[in-house]
Amino acid sequence: MVPVPAIREPLTAHAVSAAGVEAVLDWLDSSADGLSSAEAVERLESHGPNAIHIHRVSALAVLARQLKNAVLILLAVTAVLSYALGDHSQALIIGTILAASIGLGFFNEYRAEQAAAALHSRIRHTAIVRRDGSFADIDVRDVVPGDVIRLSLGQAVPADVRLIETAALECDESILSGESTGSEKSPEPVPADAALTDMTDLAFMGTVVSAGEGLAVAYATGDRAEFGRIAAGLGERQPETDFQAGLRRFSYLLLRVAVALTVLILVTNLMLHRPLINSALFALAIAVSITPQLLPAVVSTSLATGSRQLAKAKVLVKRLVCIEDFGDIDILITDKTGTLTEGRISLVDAVNPSGEHADSVLRLALLASDGDLAAGGAATNALDVALWDHADARHLVGDDATRLAFLPFDHTRRATSALVDDRGKRLLVVKGAPEQVLARCPDTPQDARQTLSALFAAGRRVIAVAVKPAPQLATITPDDEAELTLTGFCVFADEPKSAARQSLARLADLAIEVKIATGDNPQVAEKVCADLGLASKGTITGAQLELLGDEEFADAAQHNSIFARISPEQKARLVTAARRTGRSVGFLGDGVNDALALHAADVGISVDTAADVAKDAADVVLLEKDLGVLATGVATGRRIFATAAAGRDQRQGERRGRAEHTYPGVHEKSVAHRTARRKGGLPTR
Repeated sequence: MVPVPAIREPLTAHAVSAAGVEAVLDWLDSSADGLSSAEAVERLESHGPNAIHIHRVSALAVLARQLKNAVLILLAVTAVLSYALGDHSQALIIGTILAASIGLGFFNEYRAEQAAAALHSRIRHTAIVRRDGSFADIDVRDVVPGDVIRLSLGQAVPADVRLIETAALECDESILSGESTGSEKSPEPVPADAALTDMTDLAFMGTVVSAGEGLAVAYATGDRAEFGRIAAGLGERQPETDFQAGLRRFSYLLLRVAVALTVLILVTNLMLHRPLINSALFALAIAVSITPQLLPAVVSTSLATGSRQLAKAKVLVKRLVCIEDFGDIDILITDKTGTLTEGRISLVDAVNPSGEHADSVLRLALLASDGDLAAGGAATNALDVALWDHADARHLVGDDATRLAFLPFDHTRRATSALVDDRGKRLLVVKGAPEQVLARCPDTPQDARQTLSALFAAGRRVIAVAVKPAPQLATITPDDEAELTLTGFCVFADEPKSAARQSLARLADLAIEVKIATGDNPQVAEKVCADLGLASKGTITGAQLELLGDEEFADAAQHNSIFARISPEQKARLVTAARRTGRSVGFLGDGVNDALALHAADVGISVDTAADVAKDAADVVLLEKDLGVLATGVATGRRIFATAAAGRDQRQGERRGRAEHTYPGVHEKSVAHRTARRKGGLPTR
């Protein structure tokens, strides 16, 4: 047995933040090379899994929810009054029905809660840690104090960590501070009396890397982390869905009608000088007759069964009551890459501004990638992986280039930069979105734009590569990405999915309008949509949207189908504008830049391979990024809700003849409301 390293306890945020990196590593009996696998196993046994159990399945809580139902409250009161008035047989019958409803509802909801907890466990979050001297992808629950962790864009920080190295690292700490602006990070120690939000050398569990990258060592995991202490003892309290709100309003309507009817009948009978007890029993009988006693049980049974059906269709619903909203989608806003296309990007060519093949362009792009120059690869970005997968990549880089500094991609700059020592010359190499890179090149050849247009028209994905001498630079900042010289373009292909055309046709059959929101070039998006038969009402870019006011933006959202070069904020604004038309909007996204839109949508949809922040923001998680899976899920959701609604309407219909004079048109108004909501107040497509 390997002895458990003696870790100084407790390691507080203030102490860790004020200390240097070497001191913290010493306290943790760790090093910049991380832990061995044996040490990690021992620490996991000692400290427990890195998890916060806030999704608890409490039998008492489920039972309490059953007793809060207005219909069951009415039945309970009726049973008690019947017994008090001497009608023991009616009290027994009502009590039996009440017990059956509560028991059935409890059984189904408790089982559904257990299923939901199981589904949560299937949504896996990972962390990249250094074990045995090399980086490995592990489950976040296996992270232990002393683990050295790589932080990258879109990743949720898996534990409270002390930063060792940073490269333009920023974290969204709104979960702790409430501030939406990113917090810039640095490994430099801060004073011991600094506030938690001012500890720029720490990153906290649950916060999200919004820019840059870094290397850090975990010092607090699980319930010992700052977020763990806040969340410990708390349960999840989710907002009420339209379906829940409708059921609640319907139940309280029945309660009010029953009470009013009971009082009216009782008063009328007393005015006619009929016996008090007989009058009261008659009034209570009428109240019971209009009450759908098994409504709660029918609904919970339908939703629980439905969640299992959806899981078999590769659709995980994080909250059962979201099933109705999922089936109600009539606008779907989705990305292009990986949804309409294969998502397997391959390098087609590297060309100079005139469109001629140029190995020098590929070599510079490799130098500005996130791959290991010495090892010849190990990149994490999809485009960089495609660069290193090229047969000549390792040969082109050679052994005479050294990367001195690296500035990773972010969604504002839309570029990456590297400061390299290349054969004795210090160069700044920038690669990224062509529009962004060309804007940094004061003298762009005329034929470069013609080459770029031809590549976009062919549906190719393109990144531009530019360079400048940088003999005086030791580090790089975004301000250094200026006065560049364009060297050429790297050209990639991402072929349309073979099944995408059929999936789009299925969505059309379900009366779902599909809109594309992509960070790619508008010509590329149009070409892919045309190849798949997706009719476009129009295309608009993020730059054009930026100039529009709220009313003009809403009009553009309604009358366009393709939204290209669009920012995360514009995606969320697009979702909000579509919802304001009264339509039910689903948003499918898997990146950190999709989190805002996922929150804004009626139904946020992500995939199990998505960034942590996207999976956390979603209501529904697909086990396969395929529109066909989504279409199957929507159709299944509609059938599930139809079953629940039919159960409600059938039981209520049995009573409508006896109670129609009391609340005429309630059922018809409910159906009309649902129809209007499905159509969004618009003509049927």
